[in-house]
Amino acid sequence: MNAIRPIRTPVELTEAGLVGPDERAAIEAVAERYAIAISPAMAALIDRGDPQDPIARQFVPDAAELTIMPDERADPIGDLSHSPVEGIVHRYPDRVLLKAVHVCPVYCRFCFRREMVGPQGLGTLSPDAMDRAFAYIAGNPEIWEVILTGGDPLVLSPRRLTEIMERLSAIDHVKIVRFHTRVPVVEPERVDQALIAALKASSKTTYVALHANHPRELTAEARAACARLVDSGIVMISQSVLLRGVNDDPDTLAALMRAFVETRVKPYYLHHPDLAPGTSHFRLTIEEGRALVAGLRGRISGLCQPTYILDIPGGHGKAVIGPDAIQGREGCYSVSDYRGREHTYPPDR
Repeated sequence: MNAIRPIRTPVELTEAGLVGPDERAAIEAVAERYAIAISPAMAALIDRGDPQDPIARQFVPDAAELTIMPDERADPIGDLSHSPVEGIVHRYPDRVLLKAVHVCPVYCRFCFRREMVGPQGLGTLSPDAMDRAFAYIAGNPEIWEVILTGGDPLVLSPRRLTEIMERLSAIDHVKIVRFHTRVPVVEPERVDQALIAALKASSKTTYVALHANHPRELTAEARAACARLVDSGIVMISQSVLLRGVNDDPDTLAALMRAFVETRVKPYYLHHPDLAPGTSHFRLTIEEGRALVAGLRGRISGLCQPTYILDIPGGHGKAVIGPDAIQGREGCYSVSDYRGREHTYPPDR
């Protein structure tokens, strides 16, 4: 059963051998608060004999998610404070996020939007809300790039994606459309010619930002899905999160970045984990992250080097984790945003 459809419930997790009977009560408590979905492709990658399997750690619920730390926030990067209309986040002058849908083919246990996504989340934009979102984009000529995220926009049908792209094609000042997705990795079969045609159904330049965190995720099927996208003329970049127990060692991180480059996906951002509720067991310290990223220099090609960034809590944008933007020592940092304003990290409550 679980080989042909996603795993979504504690019962299915137990039947699939991913959760022991003694863990069921805690996992049911997690499931009451946060969405669960593990695609067949990801379930097949999990080593049931390894209690520390890095794929399982990303997708199988853990009782640690019930531990909420004082500095964690339901909206850790401040989407809602920069949302002029439903579905739009306008944090930087020349680009906006368009969150057309808030469901995903898998639910990452470290997700920074975990309070917003899933069956009980914000859902899919209504036609009226979509009209208001496009009116906002059309009415702000400084918007050069539209980034479709959510949720995972590639769960939408090719018909729906084509409609979105055709509406964006009518807005002259928008030149770039970017999709943030896990689909080529977690549901590679979805990347067919109909989906590719939908992504290109405009006069705009299309980018796809692929989210993967461990080299094992880039299976032969995932690489073939990426090849179909790249061969069609779509540019691909990567996004990863630095996660304890998943990719927090130099060999794994180097292998992940090399796998991206081999797949013709340019390494882009390596995110420091956000302060999402119940995710403290994934977070490294900034010093640990700095040491890992510094260790990539000289170890792997310049083509493979990601930019290590922190999304400043409260909606102040991204800062490169380096001496120019972040100063201090563990537990007490001063962070400069793109406007040059200073913020503390972790933030004061």
